[in-house]
Amino acid sequence: MTQPAVLRFLGSGDAFGSGGRLQTCMHLSGTDGAVLIDCGASSLIAMKRDGMDPGEVDAVLLSHLHGDHFGGVPFLILDGQFTRRAGPTAVTAFPVVRASGAPSYALRVEYGGRTVTYSGDTEWTDSLVEAARGADLFVCEAYTFDKQVKFHLDYRTIEAQSERLGARRIILTHMGSDMLAREGEARFARAHDGLVVTL
Repeated sequence: MTQPAVLRFLGSGDAFGSGGRLQTCMHLSGTDGAVLIDCGASSLIAMKRDGMDPGEVDAVLLSHLHGDHFGGVPFLILDGQFTRRAGPTAVTAFPVVRASGAPSYALRVEYGGRTVTYSGDTEWTDSLVEAARGADLFVCEAYTFDKQVKFHLDYRTIEAQSERLGARRIILTHMGSDMLAREGEARFARAHDGLVVTL
């Protein structure tokens, strides 16, 4: 029998720390090692706060090149003193709509017999349907509740597209102050710093 994988939200906030949340970072672990999905500038702080050994991270997957999603990588490398890392994880990247100075992606992570998909920051694009199809968990940005903001998703769009997405579970993350003020109206689970999800 396959051992469960565990996804821990080390940071579930936006770039501005709305609601006092740390920047985006998810820690996926199980018998196959440990993987970070995005690594915002506060990621090392979050790992140490939660008693995690940064040296046990086998791989870091980045959705796009904005500091609140990758700014912690230099600190993680320094902390690990350039240790060699490898992990039995298959990753498929799907192009999304986000200007960041380099291509931006939704990430589909096959890990320990489970599939976790992460939208990254993006406005709605049909590539999210392909990325999320059949996933055990789709971690999806919900920056606003119903206001459409360029390069970001809003909750109402996710709700309207949820059947097409076809993921078994959806957890909302990267919520701005507008979404946090109305998060109780959402029918999907919402991430918070320290949330642990068994897959």
